Amino acid sequence: MKSLLLIRHAKSSWKDPSLTDLQRPLKKRGIRNAREMAERIGELKLEIQKIISSPARRAVQTLDEMADATGFGQDSVQIMPELYSFDYDDVIVSLKTLDDLWQSVAMVGHNPAITDAVNFLALEHIGNIPTCGIALLELDIDHWTDLRAGCARLQHYDFPKNDPHSDD
Repeated sequence: MKSLLLIRHAKSSWKDPSLTDLQRPLKKRGIRNAREMAERIGELKLEIQKIISSPARRAVQTLDEMADATGFGQDSVQIMPELYSFDYDDVIVSLKTLDDLWQSVAMVGHNPAITDAVNFLALEHIGNIPTCGIALLELDIDHWTDLRAGCARLQHYDFPKNDPHSDD
């Protein structure tokens, strides 16, 4: 069994039109949401061994904002250029390259790739994982190369506008 925490980057700014898509930073709301979601991730008491991220500034900043509350240390972060993708196939191919020593991995990326990866791996029907949304998957695999449709179970799904304290 392995676990995978998929994180969609927090809300980014479009304020400066001279920036490329890769260079866009988080907006203030994105920073607040990343910190809030980091606290919620911290409550899950996960032992993440490896963190992989898109090289996009907004993805890296999301990780930076989450570092304290989650315990995500920079020494466990690997920037993977191939995760700067909006296609879940690229995400799956990248995940299949991971070292089998890592049982628990977090990944920060982009939509629709994040939503589509969750739906593919867990056979879910989530329409859209919002910015800074998270999905924790339990994977019924021993090797990352064994990733396939339906190999996962969605253990936890959350996003900033979800009220974790409601009784619904």
